[in-house]
Amino acid sequence: MEKQTANDKILSYNDVVLRRSDLAILNGPYFLNDRIIEFYFSYLPSTFPEASEDILLLPPSITFWIKECPDSASLKDFIEPLQLPQRKLIIFPINDNDDVTAAGGGTHWSLLAFDRKTNLFVHHDSSGCLNKKHSKRVYKAVVAYTETDAKYIDCSSTPRQVNGFDCGLYVTAIARAICKWCVSERHDYNMESLWFSTIEEQITPSLVTNMRNEILELVRNLMVKQENRVARK
Repeated sequence: MEKQTANDKILSYNDVVLRRSDLAILNGPYFLNDRIIEFYFSYLPSTFPEASEDILLLPPSITFWIKECPDSASLKDFIEPLQLPQRKLIIFPINDNDDVTAAGGGTHWSLLAFDRKTNLFVHHDSSGCLNKKHSKRVYKAVVAYTETDAKYIDCSSTPRQVNGFDCGLYVTAIARAICKWCVSERHDYNMESLWFSTIEEQITPSLVTNMRNEILELVRNLMVKQENRVARK
């Protein structure tokens, strides 16, 4: 029997490859890495197929490049294929890493969401305004490519994390809540409220803790399905 290592591939889902070390992160009270957030953002559109063309959840690597891109020409070539003007909702995972030689680094996650109908970028940070500088850099880089004059706000009512490692889970939970709100037929497009009350009511410490278990169970179920497909070949 081959010895298992932390780098072993355990799941290929869309363009995301998860490794055994990612299971260890989900099993324990640890900071989520880029791969886990990318995996969940890749999975989430499958829960609302009717709106999958209207909603874009960008992986951390693309958001990082947008934030750190060194010149406007490269940024344009990179962003245009994303078709931002066609999206009603765009969600960016924001990381405080600003070292282009250390992709996958950083110590804190937050979320930036663009809503076309209200023409607004909203920053949700479970640690207050810790990532405000990084979020604003993404906003300034992409706002022109949305073909709007959208404004930017930091949402002061974003639920706060109760420890130093759940920020990534807050990002996944808030992203899911916003997407569900967006595809719902019953919501108020008031610029003053948007999805804010939904997040305040739904995103609790217990839900966030359970989010870790949900993602872990999702990964395990997909692993079984992948193994069954391989076995049938």
